[in-house]
Amino acid sequence: MIKRQTDKHYRSVLKALSWRSLATTITFCTAWVITGELLFAAEIGLADTVIKLAVYYLHERFWENVQLGRGVEPEYEI
Repeated sequence: MIKRQTDKHYRSVLKALSWRSLATTITFCTAWVITGELLFAAEIGLADTVIKLAVYYLHERFWENVQLGRGVEPEYEI
């Protein structure tokens, strides 16, 4: 049986930061292309990052506690 490993809190934070970096770049570039305003695009990117970073972290921690789709750990191993 494979032992279930859980993510540590810092791993969830690092995953969230790496994803948000990529997603923020996409949001910023999209906003810049649409508006033509560099500062406004940066403001949109920053607001988007702050909100979605917090939501992503909470989402990850919620799913860490959901057992749906996970195997059952054995009571003992030899």
